[in-house]
Amino acid sequence: MNKLAISLSLFAGICLSAQAQNYPTKPIKLIVPFATGGGNDTVARSIAQQLSITLGQPVIVDNKAGAGGIIGADMAAKAPADGYTLFLGGVGSLAVNPQVMQKIPYDPFKDFAPIILLASAPSVVAVNLSQPFKTIQDMTAFAKKNPNRLNYASNGNGSSAHVAAVLYESMAGVEMAHIPYKGLAPAMTDLMSGQVQLMFSSMVAIVPQIKAGKLRALAVTGTKRSALLPDVPTLAESGLPGYEAGSWYGLLAPAGTPAEIIQKLNQESAKGLSQASVRSALSNEGADVAGGTPEDFAKHIKVEHGRIGKMIADGRLKTN
Repeated sequence: MNKLAISLSLFAGICLSAQAQNYPTKPIKLIVPFATGGGNDTVARSIAQQLSITLGQPVIVDNKAGAGGIIGADMAAKAPADGYTLFLGGVGSLAVNPQVMQKIPYDPFKDFAPIILLASAPSVVAVNLSQPFKTIQDMTAFAKKNPNRLNYASNGNGSSAHVAAVLYESMAGVEMAHIPYKGLAPAMTDLMSGQVQLMFSSMVAIVPQIKAGKLRALAVTGTKRSALLPDVPTLAESGLPGYEAGSWYGLLAPAGTPAEIIQKLNQESAKGLSQASVRSALSNEGADVAGGTPEDFAKHIKVEHGRIGKMIADGRLKTN
């Protein structure tokens, strides 16, 4: 390498370092690939509010729903890698869609830089009040006798709700009709009105509707009962030993975002997650605060990618 090239390289490094030190100097956009009102939206707005305080610039949540999260993910992947566009990713956008969609415009590993795993949450199996089912056993018995008579909503093909329902179908030996929506809020609206019969939904959004008596909870998908719904059994307790599913939410940036900015966002996000207001807001809706390093989050995505890949290879997860 000649002296000019070395000088230019050093100059570029100094500029990047200065950019990271001064970052941010303008508002930051956080893309959420689902409609407002869902679990993704709740987590995004909780962390955005705290980041706005600690970073000294507004962090604006931008809901870009559609195609099971692909539209928002693609927009984030193609955004400038300068730290001013972030992405809230989850199991659907990072582990499911890239493996089940024939043509997907982004690569979950090459196009994103993981920042931090924010939270995880089990799902709840909830039914419309008009349904006669009081337990999962009731629902399973009906579904076995009436293949595809039950329909269930999800917030999109490949979403955590879709994955949880497919896992139930596989383990219970039943078949149901899947109706994907562009987000959790419209799916919830149709569930409460009776347009669809049931849903495997993230706790972050559905617990308030259950406590308000608008929906009936049959089971939770975690390994243990939720403190928010202590009387509701797990699916494992309801005749499906070993069943476990749920949602997770993480913060990412476009690949190529300077490492200094990634580290700063990780540190400030961790501070936000440590705030009592954030922890309370998430725990009150059934989510558990996560955290860790960018490397920890990258490993988590890889593990989830492998888990979903096995479901696909076994023929259990298909999109409509």
